[in-house]
Amino acid sequence: MCNLYSHTRAVDAIRQLFPGQPFQNHAGNLEGGQVYPDQRGPILRHADEGLELALSRWGLPSPPSVLKTERDPGVTNVRNTGSPHWRRWLAPAHRCLVPLTSFAEHARGGNQWFAPAEEDRPMFFAGLEVRGWRSVRKVKDGETTDDLYAFLTCPPNAEVGAVHPKAMPVILTTPEEWNRWLTAPFEQARALQRPLPDGALRLVEGPL
Repeated sequence: MCNLYSHTRAVDAIRQLFPGQPFQNHAGNLEGGQVYPDQRGPILRHADEGLELALSRWGLPSPPSVLKTERDPGVTNVRNTGSPHWRRWLAPAHRCLVPLTSFAEHARGGNQWFAPAEEDRPMFFAGLEVRGWRSVRKVKDGETTDDLYAFLTCPPNAEVGAVHPKAMPVILTTPEEWNRWLTAPFEQARALQRPLPDGALRLVEGPL
């Protein structure tokens, strides 16, 4: 389960991946770095017209059945899209793209990082997002209102499976995949919940 990733692609570089579409930037200068659960990370989501890059908090609302107190730390990875809890957020309006340049899976002795085998290949997690959600993320902060996101997981490919045999993030690498995830009915978009082809990732020593 991916609970750490990095992004270093600049706003203009992301904008250039979506030519011809209205594009708004609400994420500022977008300093690259590592993103941990419950931190804010950039997501590309639907705007009134076209797309907008915005900062959102990593971790969608947890199913009420798993909460033991009022505090909800959030769910970072979504696997079971058949669950009624997630089904309400599967329509295109709640889908987003999460930019990344590398991601980590826990391994013995630390983290193993993965990057695209083809250097500089653009990658996005297939994400879901919810805006204006009220909850208690941290007891000391009390109830807050946040824009939230998470991304889908799937069975691993060969590279990830050798380190983490249970799952890997759903990663999209082509304009056709990005467009289908953002716009297609879920009956069609759900086919994207699959691992990258074997050989599409390389192991790296640290975040890129």
